[in-house]
Amino acid sequence: MLFDRLIGKASPAAALRRGLALLDKEQFAEAVPLLAQAAQGGAPEAAYQIGRLYLRGEGVPYSQSEAVRWLEQAASHGNAEAQCLLAALLLQGLVAAPGAGAGEGAARLFSGAATNAASAAPDFEAAHKWARMAAQAGSAEGQALLGYVLTYGPDHLRNPDEARDYYLRSASGRCAQGHLGYALALAGDTVLSERRAEIAEHIRAAAAADIPSAVHMLGVLTEEGSGVEKDPASAVNFYQKAAELGHREAQTRWGAALIEGKFVTPDPVLGESWLRRAALAGNPRAAEMIGDLCTKGGTLPPNYVEAAGWYRRAAEAGSASAARSLSSFYMTGAGVPTDSEEAARWLRVAADAGDTNAQVTLAQELLKGANLPGERPPVADWFRKTATSGDLVAAFNLGVCLLQGVGEKPDERQAAIWLRRAAEGLPEAQYMLGRLLSEGRGVQADPRAAREWFARAAEAGHADSQAALAEMLVNGRGGSADIAKAVKLCEQAAAKEHTGAMFALGAIYSGGHGIAADRAVAERWFRVAAERGHGHAQLMLGRYLRSGIVEPQKLREAQYWLESAVEQGIVEAETELAELSATVSKIAV
Repeated sequence: MLFDRLIGKASPAAALRRGLALLDKEQFAEAVPLLAQAAQGGAPEAAYQIGRLYLRGEGVPYSQSEAVRWLEQAASHGNAEAQCLLAALLLQGLVAAPGAGAGEGAARLFSGAATNAASAAPDFEAAHKWARMAAQAGSAEGQALLGYVLTYGPDHLRNPDEARDYYLRSASGRCAQGHLGYALALAGDTVLSERRAEIAEHIRAAAAADIPSAVHMLGVLTEEGSGVEKDPASAVNFYQKAAELGHREAQTRWGAALIEGKFVTPDPVLGESWLRRAALAGNPRAAEMIGDLCTKGGTLPPNYVEAAGWYRRAAEAGSASAARSLSSFYMTGAGVPTDSEEAARWLRVAADAGDTNAQVTLAQELLKGANLPGERPPVADWFRKTATSGDLVAAFNLGVCLLQGVGEKPDERQAAIWLRRAAEGLPEAQYMLGRLLSEGRGVQADPRAAREWFARAAEAGHADSQAALAEMLVNGRGGSADIAKAVKLCEQAAAKEHTGAMFALGAIYSGGHGIAADRAVAERWFRVAAERGHGHAQLMLGRYLRSGIVEPQKLREAQYWLESAVEQGIVEAETELAELSATVSKIAV
């Protein structure tokens, strides 16, 4: 309008007022010329408003570069709102989709909500400049942004104490992002993290502004009862709200609550839809949970093909347990073609990502002599990291690796050290330490100490230790002999399917071990052990059947068991089998 053009030429201030009035009426195209004239006349507010219009594509074509140009003009002339918006855009990689409004930049930065916008790397250096200018001008949003830069920026910009101070200033100005930043700063400080009620207070203030990550965090605090009264039902409500605001982890928790019926009416279909939304937005836990649902099945049979797809998505996003599940699929051919190399690769991915089950499985495969593709995994290093912090299982696994040379050269002395640590609580470690002490490997031989460690593990029901201690009680190593106790220990181990203990019982009852011989009982134990694949038991059973010690000769059956012993590599069985075969041949003739 001619009137508007005259106003612009007469007074930049009047043009700005008229332009803002037109913005209020959403007459964006008419407002742009007036705002441009005001900006050229030195009004930073006008340049800021033009930058916003270019970001939203209102009244002008959407143009990120033009938006930045106008925002920089306004920011350089002291407009704190422009400084904040420019800093937020820089921290997001200078990405803002059409429709982004003023002041939303910082809110998005702190929100934790899912976004599909592709962005470049954050420019912390430039963001630091503009955020500090806004913060020093008293902008609460600028103070929150500066706190963010000082917290998450590169090392030379980081200053946790200064960040916490600016967050507090921002929170004092009732900025929701300031409340959230201050709460996170307190929680991340090992000394200040005990101020749980204060942390919860600031999280609640941020959640009241519908910041998705704050609402989700309030749910977590409420579920755990940290700084607030424990109320799992209310926590679920917070998860639902955060999910609806776009928070991926909250969508996962809300979906799981619906599926499990935790403090909400069960709705598996709706629950799965929330999981799918979170998974498609990049949440690996949600993708893995869908994979689990597809694997288990329900009203419909399991769908391993779909499950494999979700496990792959989760594994590629960093889920170690999903990578392990995908490995098992490739090993068994569930939903994917059987492929041992792919199985090994995904198992390695899971192990590298810290999945302890995968690490143990991989170590076991290496102990069996498996030839895995790629570089040899640092198995010992995996276990060493947690073993040094006092984890007994990790200490045991590390000891086994060092003993067997898995992941590095064998070192029996170091193996003994780690097994000694693990032996404080693990029967398996007590047994292995007893073996080392008995054999003098990595430590000086000490049969008495070996017997003591075997005894500790045997009391815990460890079958190998029961059998090992029984052997020492029979031959009197490390202390006095006690055949009756040895028999009892062997019976306990045999009840756990320990074939060595079964064979030992057969040997004890064969005679010559301080108790009355009972060859019928001996033959029975040899048979039980032989049927379970014990080579020496097969040899002894063959001898008993051949000689007819207990019952009439059974040469054909004796031949079968001697052949089985030969297949097991029992050298003594070869001669006896040859003699028996010759005898059987003569009888047949």
